[in-house]
Amino acid sequence: MAAGAAGLAAALAVSAAPFAWAAGGLTASLVKASTWPGGYGADYVLTNGGTAAVTTWTVEFDLPTGTSVSNSWSSVRTQSGQHYRFTNAGYNGTIAPGGSESFGFNVSGAGNPTNCTVNGNPCSGGGPAPTTTAAPTTTAPTTPPPTTTPPPTTTPPTTAPPGTTVNVSTAAQLQAALAAAAPGQTIQLAAGTYRGSFLTTRAGTAASRVTLTGPREAVLVNGGPAGTGPSCPAPTAGWDSGYGLWLFDAPYWNLTGFTVAESKKGIVLDNSHHVTIDGVYVHHTEDEAVHFRRSSADGIIRNSVITDTGLAQPGYGEGVYLGSAQSNFGCHGNSGGMDRSDRVQVLNNRIGPRVTAEHVDIKEGTEGGVIRGNTFDGQGISGVNSGDSWVDAKGNGYLVEGNTGTFRAPGTFANGYETHNLLTGYGCGNVWRGNTSDLGGVGRYAVNVSSTSKCPANPNVVHASNTVTNAVNGLTNIAVTP
Repeated sequence: MAAGAAGLAAALAVSAAPFAWAAGGLTASLVKASTWPGGYGADYVLTNGGTAAVTTWTVEFDLPTGTSVSNSWSSVRTQSGQHYRFTNAGYNGTIAPGGSESFGFNVSGAGNPTNCTVNGNPCSGGGPAPTTTAAPTTTAPTTPPPTTTPPPTTTPPTTAPPGTTVNVSTAAQLQAALAAAAPGQTIQLAAGTYRGSFLTTRAGTAASRVTLTGPREAVLVNGGPAGTGPSCPAPTAGWDSGYGLWLFDAPYWNLTGFTVAESKKGIVLDNSHHVTIDGVYVHHTEDEAVHFRRSSADGIIRNSVITDTGLAQPGYGEGVYLGSAQSNFGCHGNSGGMDRSDRVQVLNNRIGPRVTAEHVDIKEGTEGGVIRGNTFDGQGISGVNSGDSWVDAKGNGYLVEGNTGTFRAPGTFANGYETHNLLTGYGCGNVWRGNTSDLGGVGRYAVNVSSTSKCPANPNVVHASNTVTNAVNGLTNIAVTP
């Protein structure tokens, strides 16, 4: 699968920050995440290479005549002719030193952005110095150059100094840093491809989270699995899970900016609550892309891009997987016999195309999450193992709000959103509000509620603020709530 990573690296528009004065070290890198006839989807990834936090940002660029932005997310967009201006949303304006944020947009037409600026300076960090500040005489790259120091030959310490930044540029260095991570620490990835098994069992705390961060061009690849694993997945000597990144008993982490690709599963969280995944790119996985599992509650995945899942098992190619199927409670039911990956928020992501199962699969036994502001592209959904909708709500009390979903061939598509009642008392109390659905002339309903009789005291609710086009049947199969 090495060719996929090479292709990704070639496709990325990499921005460096050769001038320290440029927006305090702030740069913006364009990444085209998907293309289709007549358009493409892209992100700008903003990286703070300076020493002080950036509290607001503005990205501006021009598009050629005949090319336009059709929709955008994680930003506030204004337009004057062919000139576009994006300012931060309320939640992603602050970028810490070494950190990153992103926003995305879909484009109608083939033209690329030109004349890009971030906070008034070139997105690449180059160009003449502002008139009020003299240009420095030296340059400094955003990412550290390859280290001239060989990897350590001694066993890494069992703990690392808290509150430090550990710069890594090789797979061995990353493995050592994950094994020794401590609360308050930041692991900074340099751009490049990291091949191997990447696992941590180190916990952060509510007051001192652990951060793994890097640019989109830092790509984690796991060519496994290998060896003989236990009956239930757990870190085991001599066994490689094949997961691109695995957090096991590792709460309070931030995972930001980097890419996971060409692995059996993308990012897997086991008993790792309060983890925030922000601005990552996960693609070309054999099974699912991101899995909150084994009661990994109170997590967030936002501003991220997921494409090309289910390469080996299309029916298990979920984009974001919340909880576990009842049949797997024996392994992952560590909270009263169930997998209580509750209250996970899925916010402002772009999921698809070529996500072969549900874009968000909400499993029975979970409760209280939010699915908001996402863009779902159903092209390539397989229909295998009931993977025939953007979101399947088998849990309780989820708010599904402000999402945009589309479907176009090829693919097997039944409904935009579905509910199922696989566990008594679950698949109930979910709310749909303000979603926009284009079913491509194939899907029956934007929201299909499989049963009302199984949720008499806690019904599913579909509000009139939802809209649908190109549906075989209509908005929903239940009464609409104003």
